[in-house]
Amino acid sequence: MNVSFKKSRGLLVCAALAVTLTGVVAAGTAVAAARGAKPLADRAPAGFAELPPGPLPHPGESRAFTATYRNDTPARRTVAPQLLVLSPDAGPFLAPSDVRLERRAADGHWEDVPVRTTTGTLYTGLAGAHRTLPPGATLTEVYRLTVAGAGAGTRAGGTVRPRVALYG
Repeated sequence: MNVSFKKSRGLLVCAALAVTLTGVVAAGTAVAAARGAKPLADRAPAGFAELPPGPLPHPGESRAFTATYRNDTPARRTVAPQLLVLSPDAGPFLAPSDVRLERRAADGHWEDVPVRTTTGTLYTGLAGAHRTLPPGATLTEVYRLTVAGAGAGTRAGGTVRPRVALYG
């Protein structure tokens, strides 16, 4: 085969350009995919491990609630403990000011936990509660719920439901 130097140089330049463009397109696709991926804090859980519920404490009283979850999978698992405080079906609805929620820290002292609300339910946020458990590890989170004085939402009772959000 007799190919002139000018033609072979042109073919080499075209081949190099094609390889470069392929790499740029592949890199651009990877960057776009990474940008589209939501951080864990923005993703919805894949499910929940529902734990046994308990009654809302009487006004002026406190009660501890524990959220415990064991990672029995062979892989690391991201979880987030959550506490739901449900108002009675017939109302009146609880307000965040009706309760004080605390979490026991690793050193044993109690830390306030912000409570959010949606109609009839108070809940703890998931974003700051994520933990990654290795296989066989157990998460135990202890909450203390204190009900304020006899506010409108505290007179009719309610239910406290600990649960653990499961990701992945």
